[in-house]
Amino acid sequence: MPAPKDLDPSSSPRALLGAELRHAREKKGLSQDALGLKLFVSGAFIGQLEAGTRRLRPDMAVMVDEVLETKGFFTRNCGAANKSRYPEHFAEAAEAEAEATAIRQYAQLLIPGLLQTPAYARAVCRAYQPTAPKEKIEEFVAARMERTRLLDDPTDPLLWAVIDEAALRRVTGGHEVMAEALRRIADLSRRGRVLVQVLPFGAGAHAAMEGSIKLMDFEDAPPLVYFEGVGTGRLDDDPATVRHLRFTYELLTACALSPQKSLALLEAMAQDYAHEEHP
Repeated sequence: MPAPKDLDPSSSPRALLGAELRHAREKKGLSQDALGLKLFVSGAFIGQLEAGTRRLRPDMAVMVDEVLETKGFFTRNCGAANKSRYPEHFAEAAEAEAEATAIRQYAQLLIPGLLQTPAYARAVCRAYQPTAPKEKIEEFVAARMERTRLLDDPTDPLLWAVIDEAALRRVTGGHEVMAEALRRIADLSRRGRVLVQVLPFGAGAHAAMEGSIKLMDFEDAPPLVYFEGVGTGRLDDDPATVRHLRFTYELLTACALSPQKSLALLEAMAQDYAHEEHP
Protein backbone atom coordinates (compact mmCIF):
# COMPACT_ATOMS: atom_id res chain seq x y z
CA MET A 1 0.00 0.00 0.00
CA PRO A 2 1.44 3.42 -0.93
CA ALA A 3 2.51 5.81 1.82
CA PRO A 4 -0.06 8.47 2.81
CA LYS A 5 0.15 11.74 0.93
CA ASP A 6 1.29 14.93 2.64
CA LEU A 7 -1.62 16.98 3.94
CA ASP A 8 -3.01 20.05 2.22
CA PRO A 9 -2.95 22.81 4.88
CA SER A 10 -6.01 24.44 3.26
CA SER A 11 -8.26 21.47 4.09
CA SER A 12 -9.06 20.49 7.74
CA PRO A 13 -5.48 19.42 8.57
CA ARG A 14 -6.21 18.33 12.14
CA ALA A 15 -9.02 15.99 11.04
CA LEU A 16 -6.93 14.63 8.17
CA LEU A 17 -3.95 14.00 10.43
CA GLY A 18 -6.20 12.20 12.92
CA ALA A 19 -7.66 10.00 10.18
CA GLU A 20 -4.18 9.13 8.92
CA LEU A 21 -3.07 8.30 12.45
CA ARG A 22 -6.00 5.93 12.90
CA HIS A 23 -5.27 4.33 9.52
CA ALA A 24 -1.56 3.86 10.29
CA ARG A 25 -2.28 2.50 13.79
CA GLU A 26 -4.83 -0.02 12.56
CA LYS A 27 -2.50 -1.08 9.74
CA LYS A 28 0.06 -1.93 12.43
CA GLY A 29 -2.59 -3.88 14.36
CA LEU A 30 -2.29 -1.68 17.46
CA SER A 31 -5.08 -0.58 19.77
CA GLN A 32 -5.19 3.00 21.03
CA ASP A 33 -3.95 1.81 24.41
CA ALA A 34 -1.10 -0.18 22.83
CA LEU A 35 0.06 2.78 20.76
CA GLY A 36 -0.27 5.07 23.76
CA LEU A 37 1.94 2.74 25.78
CA LYS A 38 4.68 3.00 23.16
CA LEU A 39 4.38 6.80 23.09
CA PHE A 40 4.15 7.21 26.89
CA VAL A 41 0.63 8.69 26.75
CA SER A 42 -2.83 7.30 27.49
CA GLY A 43 -5.00 5.48 24.99
CA ALA A 44 -7.54 8.23 25.57
CA PHE A 45 -5.02 10.79 24.31
CA ILE A 46 -4.49 8.74 21.13
CA GLY A 47 -8.26 8.73 20.67
CA GLN A 48 -8.33 12.51 21.01
CA LEU A 49 -5.56 12.86 18.42
CA GLU A 50 -7.50 10.67 16.02
CA ALA A 51 -10.71 12.61 16.66
CA GLY A 52 -8.92 15.91 16.02
CA THR A 53 -9.55 17.31 19.50
CA ARG A 54 -5.86 17.35 20.50
CA ARG A 55 -2.81 18.48 18.58
CA LEU A 56 0.14 16.28 17.67
CA ARG A 57 3.31 17.91 18.99
CA PRO A 58 6.48 17.81 16.85
CA ASP A 59 8.40 15.65 19.35
CA MET A 60 5.58 13.11 19.48
CA ALA A 61 5.21 13.17 15.68
CA VAL A 62 8.80 11.92 15.42
CA MET A 63 7.98 9.05 17.80
CA VAL A 64 4.78 8.21 15.88
CA ASP A 65 6.75 7.97 12.63
CA GLU A 66 9.24 5.63 14.29
CA VAL A 67 6.64 3.37 15.91
CA LEU A 68 4.26 3.22 12.94
CA GLU A 69 7.03 3.30 10.29
CA THR A 70 5.35 6.12 8.35
CA LYS A 71 8.53 7.51 6.79
CA GLY A 72 8.38 10.98 8.37
CA PHE A 73 4.77 11.66 7.30
CA PHE A 74 3.59 12.90 10.70
CA THR A 75 6.78 14.87 11.32
CA ARG A 76 6.29 16.70 8.02
CA ASN A 77 2.61 17.40 8.50
CA CYS A 78 2.14 18.21 12.18
CA GLY A 79 3.22 21.81 11.54
CA ALA A 80 0.36 22.39 9.10
CA ALA A 81 -2.09 20.75 11.50
CA ASN A 82 -0.97 22.97 14.37
CA LYS A 83 -1.36 26.34 12.65
CA SER A 84 -3.81 28.52 14.56
CA ARG A 85 -4.99 32.11 14.77
CA TYR A 86 -5.24 31.81 18.55
CA PRO A 87 -2.52 32.38 21.18
CA GLU A 88 -0.37 29.30 21.71
CA HIS A 89 -1.66 28.63 25.24
CA PHE A 90 -5.30 28.68 24.05
CA ALA A 91 -5.09 27.27 20.52
CA GLU A 92 -5.64 23.64 21.45
CA ALA A 93 -8.58 24.50 23.72
CA ALA A 94 -10.24 26.63 21.03
CA GLU A 95 -9.91 23.84 18.49
CA ALA A 96 -11.28 21.27 20.95
CA GLU A 97 -14.15 23.65 21.72
CA ALA A 98 -15.13 23.62 18.04
CA GLU A 99 -15.48 19.81 18.15
CA ALA A 100 -17.34 19.61 21.47
CA THR A 101 -20.92 18.42 21.78
CA ALA A 102 -21.32 20.07 25.20
CA ILE A 103 -19.46 22.87 26.98
CA ARG A 104 -19.98 23.63 30.66
CA GLN A 105 -18.21 26.70 31.93
CA TYR A 106 -17.97 28.66 35.16
CA ALA A 107 -16.77 32.20 34.51
CA GLN A 108 -15.38 33.93 37.56
CA LEU A 109 -14.14 37.32 36.41
CA LEU A 110 -15.35 37.96 32.86
CA ILE A 111 -18.10 36.99 30.45
CA PRO A 112 -17.22 33.71 28.66
CA GLY A 113 -15.65 34.22 25.24
CA LEU A 114 -18.47 32.45 23.37
CA LEU A 115 -20.96 34.94 24.83
CA GLN A 116 -18.95 38.14 24.30
CA THR A 117 -19.84 40.99 21.95
CA PRO A 118 -17.16 42.62 19.75
CA ALA A 119 -17.09 45.73 21.94
CA TYR A 120 -16.68 43.71 25.14
CA ALA A 121 -13.97 41.53 23.56
CA ARG A 122 -12.17 44.66 22.35
CA ALA A 123 -12.19 46.15 25.85
CA VAL A 124 -10.84 42.91 27.34
CA CYS A 125 -8.07 42.67 24.77
CA ARG A 126 -7.08 46.31 25.23
CA ALA A 127 -6.83 45.69 28.98
CA TYR A 128 -4.63 42.64 28.34
CA GLN A 129 -2.42 44.48 25.84
CA PRO A 130 -2.58 48.24 26.53
CA THR A 131 0.27 49.09 24.14
CA ALA A 132 -0.69 46.79 21.25
CA PRO A 133 -1.39 48.31 17.81
CA LYS A 134 -5.03 48.63 16.82
CA GLU A 135 -4.55 46.03 14.08
CA LYS A 136 -3.45 43.41 16.64
CA ILE A 137 -6.46 44.18 18.82
CA GLU A 138 -8.80 43.77 15.86
CA GLU A 139 -7.18 40.43 14.97
CA PHE A 140 -7.93 39.23 18.49
CA VAL A 141 -11.53 40.45 18.29
CA ALA A 142 -12.04 38.80 14.89
CA ALA A 143 -10.72 35.48 16.21
CA ARG A 144 -12.99 35.64 19.24
CA MET A 145 -16.03 36.50 17.13
CA GLU A 146 -15.19 33.57 14.85
CA ARG A 147 -15.49 31.32 17.91
CA THR A 148 -18.97 32.67 18.69
CA ARG A 149 -20.20 31.29 15.35
CA LEU A 150 -20.48 27.94 17.15
CA LEU A 151 -23.75 29.32 18.49
CA ASP A 152 -25.15 29.90 14.98
CA ASP A 153 -26.28 26.28 14.99
CA PRO A 154 -29.71 26.17 16.68
CA THR A 155 -28.85 23.26 18.98
CA ASP A 156 -25.18 22.16 18.99
CA PRO A 157 -23.09 22.40 21.00
CA LEU A 158 -24.87 22.59 24.34
CA LEU A 159 -23.47 25.62 26.17
CA TRP A 160 -24.22 25.81 29.88
CA ALA A 161 -22.58 28.78 31.58
CA VAL A 162 -22.52 29.72 35.24
CA ILE A 163 -21.42 33.36 35.43
CA ASP A 164 -20.31 34.91 38.68
CA GLU A 165 -22.07 38.15 39.55
CA ALA A 166 -18.61 39.72 39.83
CA ALA A 167 -18.14 39.32 36.06
CA LEU A 168 -21.43 41.12 35.42
CA ARG A 169 -20.74 43.96 37.87
CA ARG A 170 -17.24 44.73 36.60
CA VAL A 171 -17.74 47.58 34.13
CA THR A 172 -15.67 46.48 31.12
CA GLY A 173 -15.57 48.98 28.27
CA GLY A 174 -18.18 51.29 29.80
CA HIS A 175 -21.87 51.12 30.67
CA GLU A 176 -23.05 51.00 27.07
CA VAL A 177 -20.75 48.07 26.30
CA MET A 178 -21.98 46.22 29.39
CA ALA A 179 -25.62 46.86 28.51
CA GLU A 180 -25.08 45.40 25.04
CA ALA A 181 -23.13 42.43 26.43
CA LEU A 182 -25.82 41.51 28.94
CA ARG A 183 -28.58 41.94 26.38
CA ARG A 184 -26.80 39.46 24.12
CA ILE A 185 -26.59 36.86 26.88
CA ALA A 186 -30.23 37.45 27.81
CA ASP A 187 -31.30 37.09 24.18
CA LEU A 188 -29.45 33.79 23.74
CA SER A 189 -30.93 32.55 27.01
CA ARG A 190 -34.46 33.66 26.11
CA ARG A 191 -34.24 31.85 22.78
CA GLY A 192 -33.14 28.68 24.53
CA ARG A 193 -29.81 28.58 22.71
CA VAL A 194 -27.76 28.58 25.92
CA LEU A 195 -28.35 27.77 29.57
CA VAL A 196 -27.14 30.60 31.79
CA GLN A 197 -27.14 30.75 35.57
CA VAL A 198 -25.84 33.66 37.60
CA LEU A 199 -23.92 32.84 40.78
CA PRO A 200 -24.92 35.76 43.04
CA PHE A 201 -22.80 37.38 45.71
CA GLY A 202 -25.44 36.18 48.17
CA ALA A 203 -24.42 32.56 47.54
CA GLY A 204 -21.37 33.22 49.72
CA ALA A 205 -18.50 30.72 49.70
CA HIS A 206 -18.66 28.14 46.93
CA ALA A 207 -16.74 25.19 45.49
CA ALA A 208 -14.85 27.09 42.75
CA MET A 209 -13.60 30.19 44.52
CA GLU A 210 -10.03 29.43 43.39
CA GLY A 211 -10.68 29.69 39.66
CA SER A 212 -12.76 29.14 36.55
CA ILE A 213 -13.90 25.81 35.08
CA LYS A 214 -14.37 24.67 31.50
CA LEU A 215 -15.53 21.14 30.75
CA MET A 216 -15.93 19.79 27.21
CA ASP A 217 -17.62 16.58 26.07
CA PHE A 218 -17.20 14.95 22.65
CA GLU A 219 -19.07 12.42 20.59
CA ASP A 220 -16.15 10.06 19.96
CA ALA A 221 -13.42 11.16 22.38
CA PRO A 222 -13.03 11.35 26.17
CA PRO A 223 -14.04 14.57 27.97
CA LEU A 224 -11.55 17.34 28.66
CA VAL A 225 -11.15 20.07 31.23
CA TYR A 226 -9.35 23.32 30.44
CA PHE A 227 -7.37 25.24 33.05
CA GLU A 228 -6.47 28.85 32.30
CA GLY A 229 -4.36 31.52 33.94
CA VAL A 230 -2.79 34.81 32.85
CA GLY A 231 -1.12 33.96 29.54
CA THR A 232 -1.20 30.22 30.28
CA GLY A 233 -3.57 27.32 29.72
CA ARG A 234 -3.64 23.54 29.47
CA LEU A 235 -6.03 20.73 28.65
CA ASP A 236 -6.35 17.72 30.95
CA ASP A 237 -8.03 14.39 30.21
CA ASP A 238 -7.28 12.65 33.51
CA PRO A 239 -10.57 10.87 34.40
CA ALA A 240 -10.28 11.60 38.13
CA THR A 241 -9.64 15.29 37.47
CA VAL A 242 -12.56 15.53 35.04
CA ARG A 243 -14.88 13.78 37.53
CA HIS A 244 -13.83 16.13 40.33
CA LEU A 245 -14.36 19.26 38.23
CA ARG A 246 -17.71 17.97 36.95
CA PHE A 247 -18.86 17.49 40.54
CA THR A 248 -17.61 20.98 41.40
CA TYR A 249 -19.59 22.38 38.49
CA GLU A 250 -22.73 20.58 39.68
CA LEU A 251 -22.28 22.17 43.11
CA LEU A 252 -22.08 25.58 41.43
CA THR A 253 -25.32 25.05 39.52
CA ALA A 254 -27.01 24.12 42.80
CA CYS A 255 -25.84 27.40 44.40
CA ALA A 256 -26.63 29.60 41.40
CA LEU A 257 -29.92 31.28 40.50
CA SER A 258 -32.28 29.31 38.29
CA PRO A 259 -32.13 30.07 34.53
CA GLN A 260 -35.40 32.01 34.81
CA LYS A 261 -34.22 34.16 37.72
CA SER A 262 -30.84 34.61 36.05
CA LEU A 263 -32.54 35.88 32.89
CA ALA A 264 -34.56 38.38 34.91
CA LEU A 265 -31.40 39.61 36.65
CA LEU A 266 -29.49 39.94 33.36
CA GLU A 267 -32.28 41.98 31.78
CA ALA A 268 -32.58 44.22 34.85
CA MET A 269 -28.82 44.82 34.96
CA ALA A 270 -28.74 45.57 31.22
CA GLN A 271 -31.48 48.15 31.73
CA ASP A 272 -29.60 49.68 34.66
CA TYR A 273 -26.41 49.97 32.60
CA ALA A 274 -28.32 51.58 29.75
CA HIS A 275 -29.88 54.16 32.08
CA GLU A 276 -26.50 54.94 33.62
CA GLU A 277 -25.11 55.59 30.14
CA HIS A 278 -28.09 57.75 29.16
CA PRO A 279 -29.54 59.28 32.37
